[in-house]
Amino acid sequence: MAHFHRTAAFHTLGCKLNFAETSTIARQLTDAGYDKVNFDDKADIYVINTCSVTENADRECKLHVKRAVKANPEGLVVIVGCYAQLKPEEISQIEGVDLVLGAKEKFNILSYLDDLEKSGSEGIVHSCEIEETDFFIGSYSIGDRTRAFLKVQDGCDYKCTYCTIPLARGISRSDTIENVLKNATEIAGKDIKEIVLTGVNIGDYGKGEFGNKRHEHTFLDLISELDKVNGIERIRISSIEPNLLKDESIELVSKSRSFVPHFHIPLQSGSDDLLKKMKRRYLTKLYNDRVKKIHEVMPDAAIGVDVIVGFPGETEERFLETYNFLNELPITYLHVFTYSERENTEAAEMDGIVPVSERKKRNKMLRILSEKKKMAFYQTQLGKTLPVLWEHENKDGKMFGFTENYVRVQKDFDENSVNTIEFLKLDKIEADGTISVLNSFESFLERA
Repeated sequence: MAHFHRTAAFHTLGCKLNFAETSTIARQLTDAGYDKVNFDDKADIYVINTCSVTENADRECKLHVKRAVKANPEGLVVIVGCYAQLKPEEISQIEGVDLVLGAKEKFNILSYLDDLEKSGSEGIVHSCEIEETDFFIGSYSIGDRTRAFLKVQDGCDYKCTYCTIPLARGISRSDTIENVLKNATEIAGKDIKEIVLTGVNIGDYGKGEFGNKRHEHTFLDLISELDKVNGIERIRISSIEPNLLKDESIELVSKSRSFVPHFHIPLQSGSDDLLKKMKRRYLTKLYNDRVKKIHEVMPDAAIGVDVIVGFPGETEERFLETYNFLNELPITYLHVFTYSERENTEAAEMDGIVPVSERKKRNKMLRILSEKKKMAFYQTQLGKTLPVLWEHENKDGKMFGFTENYVRVQKDFDENSVNTIEFLKLDKIEADGTISVLNSFESFLERA
């Protein structure tokens, strides 16, 4: 491909997120000197952005590969998108496919194109496994020198049908507000910049504050008081049930001094039928309202969501209800759990068992959606100058940190930056899915 005017053509299958991603990839290529042409024209590179939700994802993918090869047998064919992450090996076997890029890799398409030749053999795959998240229940104190986990509540009075926590951790009980504030003040004295509030059902805070069911305080009281503690730069609320996250708490966070715009709200299913079978305390409408409220008062807030796939009775149709519900919501990332039978739970006795292979496939589909959501969110943060709290780890000469709204950022390691907060301009998404920043001096000049 020695000639200067290289051309690229694009075809998108699936949802509006995919269309947004295709235009990002197209912009990268046009910035690098490619001319954009129609998909049925002769092009040097054909990029097909795939979808895994459609019935015949495989057939659609093959069909468009054929179109590309017909338009230019010498052109390079690159497959990206959900189906590319779900079934990379199978796609690489399709005749005419040269390159398959997964959910993170596609944003780094240029570096893969440089050394790509048209080959007669099967396509090359670059696709990292997106990790599966698993349940953890922690009561940490100081995780690293940068943040501390402050446990304010334990146990749970809810009777969700898949969960053994009430059996294992007992009834809902809370630390006294005096004690929480004392702990927070001690943490502040240790030069720790961030506190993460944890509990088993943190929104239920206040219940059992005195060792019985009596309580004087609510979750709203707790966060109002914590916001007044001096010396803490950031407070992050860990997971909180949607029915317990009241508008007043959302309002408080939006105006607060130290609470950051980041929420993690378990959904578990986007199907009302399944939410009822799970004995959750809300339906999708309430969940939708909470997310919209957060978005309204904090447009840049990060919103994480827990979801369970493969719960008994989750038909293909109900799974797609969940998938589409999440796809439409302005959320940032998902923690996806594969349902597994737990002894002594109601769900273990239910019929409508989902085959394990299907559970795994659904888990992977949602993890891919999560990666897409996160990248779409990161895209909206590029060019902004935000405070980054740097962690102490040195990973191959790089250091990492988080913005208040949970964007993971990297820069070259610098001992002096550890455990400090710097205002930096978010520059570009790197191959590992983090964002690199312009150095602080440049950012400082822009702010000045």
